[in-house]
Amino acid sequence: MKLLVDSSSSLLLSLLLAQLPLFTSAVPAPYRRPNVVHELDRLANQTKNLRQITADLLKEHAFETDPEQHRFKSLPLMNNRASDINSLEMRPTLSQLHADLKSFEHHFAWLSRASRKHHHPALPKLGQMMSLIKSLTSMLEHQMMRVDAQRVSPPSPSMPPPPPSQFDVLQSSQELLLQFRLFCDWAQRVFSVLSTKSKMSAVQ
Repeated sequence: MKLLVDSSSSLLLSLLLAQLPLFTSAVPAPYRRPNVVHELDRLANQTKNLRQITADLLKEHAFETDPEQHRFKSLPLMNNRASDINSLEMRPTLSQLHADLKSFEHHFAWLSRASRKHHHPALPKLGQMMSLIKSLTSMLEHQMMRVDAQRVSPPSPSMPPPPPSQFDVLQSSQELLLQFRLFCDWAQRVFSVLSTKSKMSAVQ
């Protein structure tokens, strides 16, 4: 009688084990959040590359004195404070960086047209920089979709009149590059801080 019970138990156990793969396959795989940290690190690295190209352009065509400022009335105001960086929130910060980046993109498009007209020697590197700006904008928009950040449409910037000479193009490029370097400095630090915050929240 005991042998019969043991045989029945073994048969039941075998049947259960045979069905186990079916049960496990029916359980949905756990949802994996997009790797926000990796994307923020990529944004920081791309911004670092842009800052380096900007610095190179400023060195190649530097003035002995500071260039005339305030040619561009619609450039983003870079008055951020380092003490504010740790209190920034992901969604509104990405939205603001995107709006500022789009504004710079419009300004550099204006500078590119003026440079072609006056055969500015920095035109090849300027084209490389504009390609990187478009790539950074696309990466940032992808990240904004992941975290459900609102895309703010900045007003169309008001551009100065076309520069009459190559010297004026150089003056305009200096002002624009100096402001964009400030933007890259800030954006790179912001992306790095947001990445660190995301890492810390992931382990909590």
